[in-house]
Amino acid sequence: MDLQAADNLRAAEALLSALMGLGLKRLVLCPGSRCGPLALAASRLEGHGLQLFCGIDERSAGFLALGMSRADGGATAVVTTSGTAVANLLPAAVEADLSALPLLFISADRPERLKACGANQTVNQEAFLQPSCRALIQGPLEGLHRADAGRLQRLADAAWRQCHGIPAGPVHLNLALEEPLHASAELPLPAAPLARQLDLPSLEPPESALAPLDLDQPGLIVVGPWRRGHGAGFVAALQRLVRRTGWPVLADAASGLRGLELPLINAYDLLLHEPARVPPAGQLLRLGSMPASRRLQDWLAAHQGPELVITEADPRRQDPLASGALQHWQGLQACTSTLAAGSPAAASLELQRCWLEAERATQQRLDQSLPLLGPCSEPSLARALQQLIAEQWPVMLASSSPVRDWESFAAAPAAHRTVVSFRGASGIDGTLSMAAGLASQWQRLVLITGDLALLHDSNGWLWGQQLKAQLRVVLIDNGGGGIFEQLPIPRAGLDFSRLFAMPQAVDPLALAAAHGVPQQTCHAMPQLAEAIAWLLQGAEPMRLLRCCTDPAADAELRRTLRQPGWPLEPTAV
Repeated sequence: MDLQAADNLRAAEALLSALMGLGLKRLVLCPGSRCGPLALAASRLEGHGLQLFCGIDERSAGFLALGMSRADGGATAVVTTSGTAVANLLPAAVEADLSALPLLFISADRPERLKACGANQTVNQEAFLQPSCRALIQGPLEGLHRADAGRLQRLADAAWRQCHGIPAGPVHLNLALEEPLHASAELPLPAAPLARQLDLPSLEPPESALAPLDLDQPGLIVVGPWRRGHGAGFVAALQRLVRRTGWPVLADAASGLRGLELPLINAYDLLLHEPARVPPAGQLLRLGSMPASRRLQDWLAAHQGPELVITEADPRRQDPLASGALQHWQGLQACTSTLAAGSPAAASLELQRCWLEAERATQQRLDQSLPLLGPCSEPSLARALQQLIAEQWPVMLASSSPVRDWESFAAAPAAHRTVVSFRGASGIDGTLSMAAGLASQWQRLVLITGDLALLHDSNGWLWGQQLKAQLRVVLIDNGGGGIFEQLPIPRAGLDFSRLFAMPQAVDPLALAAAHGVPQQTCHAMPQLAEAIAWLLQGAEPMRLLRCCTDPAADAELRRTLRQPGWPLEPTAV
């Protein structure tokens, strides 16, 4: 066996072992010859606890890894070969960047002697991911085999530190590998990785953490979609702050807060169509990124009082309304660590009472207007699924209509459940693969998605062959991009279906069946409870429930429900 091939394998094993010592637990591998030493090294390290997934589609692999990283906040590695394989990682890198989720992209590359001379499959791949990555880290340009143990450890340390820095995010580790590449798997197996810790940045609270807010005056808390850091400490800090101030909490559907013991306002998107029904905020505390609701954004844009933004270990500006609000990035837990004891002011409790009464009335009206009757509609599905899916099942909401309908129409949960939506770039890329990544770590998950989002990532069905968990998919099939029915697009002289909705002549049940996925269809709301019971049963890694809806009728129903004084009696669909 060629000694250089053995050196490539030993270097790859040393690098991955160093990363495992720092905390790497998962690696997603895509096929290729140039990345052969990394592939064999990952396989040989499975015996030391590395969880290895293998897939043919780099784009899908990036999103699978993103879902895994979202599950526990630790970086997942993705290994690809050289060339256009690296370009397919960009959509996942964009989402990881904006969501502050750690991802480690490890790409094999040609050595420097083959660059810029017309060598096959040699491209400027080191530039592909740079705009969205925290760092580009290059291995030795003449080949990874030239790196000694100390240099390999430093490469691992730098990549891990950048992944989990402030803010956390994706890192691109580009490794030149010289031929011959493929060593024998009969070499002695590597030793167990040695655990090590890096000194990562700490969060020191600012001196006047909650200035310019006056905790003894009425105020409102607005919590956006989840960002890394919204764990038990965040929730405890928020509950402590609410006990002190009495301020109500407007919580985005993907905030992870709905169902907790807080004065939560879930239906704010509907309430703010009649802003006279709720009192003004007085002062605002915004936590994390801005919720997607346009009505809430318009209402916040008109706010004139004091405002503070707190983000979780992310100093990037979160001020899309250009309010000029002060921002602290050290996180809510740090900013409230010295919060003095006290009780809410009477005026603050009255503000809370008014918002909660408006919330209660709106939920009652939705119960009456969206019963389990008639054909399936998207608002009715959002409301019913919250109630019919058992709380122990986490839910992932796909971008586009599902997350927006859940935000506006889902029932107030009787108990807390984990609800996830990837709102960094709010794209439909990688929907099924991200759900598979989450399920692989949480053991179970229900994905609620539209038909175009599911088709856009149909290679995600392939992960079912390796998934040792239960992923259940609720497909809301409105025959194309139903969300465009909700936008003010003039129809005169326009081929709306061809240019915007783009319905596809693909049978989603047949496509799922081709991947060995059991499936059913639900056409009417009275069938939904039985259909959900079927969906959550069984030991298969994946099941699909298709709910067929009418996009034009649903758009009209949404308009009706968002009108002031909408009817109490059930709305015909």
